[in-house]
Amino acid sequence: MQPTKVHRDQLHQFTDLPNIGPAAAADYRVLGYQSVAELVGVDAYDLYDRLCAVTGQRHDPCVIDVFLSVQHFLAGDDAKPWWHYTAERKARLNPSAAHKNAQ
Repeated sequence: MQPTKVHRDQLHQFTDLPNIGPAAAADYRVLGYQSVAELVGVDAYDLYDRLCAVTGQRHDPCVIDVFLSVQHFLAGDDAKPWWHYTAERKARLNPSAAHKNAQ
């Protein structure tokens, strides 16, 4: 769902979360999750690694950004577009490149 349309009091299914459409909701189900409540405190990078392992393929790293948007939202942050988290992902996965870009 688009971040501007998310309501914290209406999180009944995965697609009620920011940036989660049918495909991402299916990813959560493939990983064994059945409810939004089960995602509280789950690490986005761990979800991504597990998704790649379970499906036997490397998914686009932007999937991490989507998972990060949900992780932060469920931790109490405002809903933001998934691409808001791209810099965070890049800095974590390649800290030396992020340092070079900051100079």
